[in-house]
Amino acid sequence: MDTEAAWAAERALLRPDVRHDETALRTLLAPDFREFGQSGRAYDRNQMIAALLVSPGEDVPIHLSEQTTLPLGPDTVLLTYLLSHDGRLSRRSSVWRCADGEPRLVFHQGTSVGG
Repeated sequence: MDTEAAWAAERALLRPDVRHDETALRTLLAPDFREFGQSGRAYDRNQMIAALLVSPGEDVPIHLSEQTTLPLGPDTVLLTYLLSHDGRLSRRSSVWRCADGEPRLVFHQGTSVGG
């Protein structure tokens, strides 16, 4: 799997314009997508898309650090990183799978970091 494409897709999902574009979200999120949010709530693809479309668009600077990439198979990769935005920190993990030559997000989890 092209890990640079996975990282580019991960960064795209952090942008407000992508998070409010249903077509882009349906392209990036795999049909079998699951997420465990920072609140502990579980989301499937349709629930996540609905939540993102109505969430406020925060156009604040973000910073990714402690980025790691772990291949899980020939077409699957785990990305982990620390996200800083708007004075908040969270640890993020995302599993991306290549489908039709494009990265699709299969799983995501965000965990708040106390501070």
